[in-house]
Amino acid sequence: MAPKKVKEKKIAVILFNLGGPTGPKTIKPFLYNFFMDPNIIRLPKPFRWCLAKLISIRRSKGEAGEAYGEMGGGSPLLENTIAQQYAVEEELKKLVGKNTQIRTYTCMRYWHPMAPSIAPQVQAFNPDQIMLVSLYPQFSTTTFWSSIAQWFTVAQKIGLNKPTTTFCCYPQLDGFIKASADNIKIKYQECKKATGRAPRILFSAHSLPEKIITDGDPYAWKVSLL
Repeated sequence: MAPKKVKEKKIAVILFNLGGPTGPKTIKPFLYNFFMDPNIIRLPKPFRWCLAKLISIRRSKGEAGEAYGEMGGGSPLLENTIAQQYAVEEELKKLVGKNTQIRTYTCMRYWHPMAPSIAPQVQAFNPDQIMLVSLYPQFSTTTFWSSIAQWFTVAQKIGLNKPTTTFCCYPQLDGFIKASADNIKIKYQECKKATGRAPRILFSAHSLPEKIITDGDPYAWKVSLL
């Protein structure tokens, strides 16, 4: 009797990140998408639309345009995240059996590629299981919560109904802390060698409106854990 064929299992891993403009012309629409998020500005849609339009126009011509201009006109986040996506896929392939197919995707929140374009790709892959993975170490309603809310809205709209697991977040995870420390040490030594002086290290984090914090968002608390 021929051995029974084992059905191949498919797993889709979605890596979520903020996103960023890929060039000068995309700074304004990126900012508009950002400030139109009700998790960022908690105003009724008409007022939020007016404010998002105003901020995106002013900042794209002002401080945001200047800041991204120093980086070549856009953000390196997409390029770096895609590199991380492929690295994660290769590592996961080492962990699963030969009958499991892993496919990873990058899904940004405020600029392409976003959920409306990634979810159909996942649907075409037809996975048995979907894993939603946060690239934000700390949880916030303004980051990962916003991303998965958009994901589930799009998934429901196109009928992507698969068993889904969510992975978040890891500010105290030993592996994350060690990897961060190791990378900082490398850059510290490079800077010290290049300048002949011990550099100062500044740790910073994005701020949130106080109202979001008092409403229970744990981001500030989770950042302080570091």
